[in-house]
Amino acid sequence: MQEIKNLIMKDIILEWRQKYAFNGMVLYVVSTVFMCYISFKLKTNSIEPITWNTLFWIIILFSAVNSITKSFIQEKTGRQLYYYQIAKPSSIILAKIIYNFLLMVFLGFLGFLIYSIFMGNKAENLGLYLLSLTLGALGFSASLTLIAGIASKSDNTAGLMAVLSFPILLPILSMLIKLSKNAMDGLAFRASYDEILVISGIDLIVIALSYMLFPFLWKS
Repeated sequence: MQEIKNLIMKDIILEWRQKYAFNGMVLYVVSTVFMCYISFKLKTNSIEPITWNTLFWIIILFSAVNSITKSFIQEKTGRQLYYYQIAKPSSIILAKIIYNFLLMVFLGFLGFLIYSIFMGNKAENLGLYLLSLTLGALGFSASLTLIAGIASKSDNTAGLMAVLSFPILLPILSMLIKLSKNAMDGLAFRASYDEILVISGIDLIVIALSYMLFPFLWKS
């Protein structure tokens, strides 16, 4: 646990030193929300709840891809060799997943706040909607972190990220949209247990696979 904690602090310090990257993520979220506001809310002065929900998850999805892609790209070869000598691969992947999860929770909640200010809040059950956002942040972080590790080994990182992430993120995204739709309809938590269990199960499976498979990728 101390090793994982140190690796997380390392990522936080690196992110703090490169403030332009973090500021770029926040700017992406804000500018995308503002573009949606100009395109939908400002012109028609109304937006359908299903459109509101879908647009929000599209923003969160692309924010996750843009922010997590750099997980291993920003690490130089010499630094990776140094990590290889002092840390376990399981600690490295878990630290990356936890850090990206915290980053996605921050961006997701910030995006939801800004989105609600510009586009209005359509979620009647706010607690359930925020739960879906948290589960989505965990699923995106676990999936994209492992994919980023695989894509970093190739010359075309962005293209490989898009190809590999689509079939993995599609079932997670479809369940998240369904769960968040229940929250927008004002359904209670007990009416969404199936969706919560499925999303939680997918998140745990992806984390377990990352924990088992990453050591083989790290050795290469």
